[in-house]
Amino acid sequence: MITEIYSNIYKQEIPLPKNPLKAVNSYIITSPERNLIIDTGFNIEECKKAFMEGIEELAIDFTKTDLLVTHLHSDHSGLASELEKQGVRVYAGKIDGKMINDMTNGTYWDNFNRYKNMFHLNQDNVSVDDNPGYKYALKEPIEFTPVEEGDVINIGEYSFNIVDIPGHTPGHVGLYEKNHKLFFCGDHILDKITPNIAFWGFERDILEVYFNSLKKVYEYDIDFLFTAHRNIIIDYKRRINELLAHHDHRLNEVKEIIKNNKKTVRDTAANMHWELRYDKWEDFPKAQKWFASAEAASHLEHLACIGEAEKTEEDGILYYKLKSN
Repeated sequence: MITEIYSNIYKQEIPLPKNPLKAVNSYIITSPERNLIIDTGFNIEECKKAFMEGIEELAIDFTKTDLLVTHLHSDHSGLASELEKQGVRVYAGKIDGKMINDMTNGTYWDNFNRYKNMFHLNQDNVSVDDNPGYKYALKEPIEFTPVEEGDVINIGEYSFNIVDIPGHTPGHVGLYEKNHKLFFCGDHILDKITPNIAFWGFERDILEVYFNSLKKVYEYDIDFLFTAHRNIIIDYKRRINELLAHHDHRLNEVKEIIKNNKKTVRDTAANMHWELRYDKWEDFPKAQKWFASAEAASHLEHLACIGEAEKTEEDGILYYKLKSN
């Protein structure tokens, strides 16, 4: 079902079958001259069918339409190549646009296998084949029009500024409309659920990057924060404070886990509290074990970067232990 949520701005919930996120919010901004779509859903028939129903209801002409992919995850980018074939111009941030194309040739997934070994997830038989990001991603590279902070996309009465908000992914971008005080934030800020802040390599402290992006958005003047999952947010400053508090709690939890004995990423994740319906780690689906471990890794790396944890490597496996005072 598609709903007008603001003048010429429509939201449609694209179902994500067998996924705890349940649905992704795809937005469509219309004008007589040109339209803009924000995010798409998985590259599967169920998502395509639901997506096209909204397109047909609004009588969208793809040759007069652009797509902005807020970030690389397949529930946001999965149908991008399908739309490009229909004449849609596709925007993405420079970093995530490259990574989306890397996902089509295996380069991206080489890191998955490397980190899986480092996290000690081999004992759980976690495989790239279990990951929805692999299963439901686009299958061929596309020609992105790269965007970066300060670029402007004009659609009808709206003038959208690209805002860099890395953290959930290394190159996540959002759209800010200053005159109407609207912000499309993808997965950067979500209501009811917390965005997964995963490990993205040793060259950046991604959790610190995420904190800085949250604080950046906090300073904007926003009436409506349009999220990619669940509810539209009105009191965005309250939600940002809640997310910062959540990660502060997470860091304290992780410090308790690694206080007395060194732990692998996998064993740290297994001892953390997760809002899932499974009672013990052994019951987690393999994909959820990866997501949990990747989030544990981002928190462990942050503690190492700020000097509160020491990191060692043994036989290719990472271990973390809280430093003594």
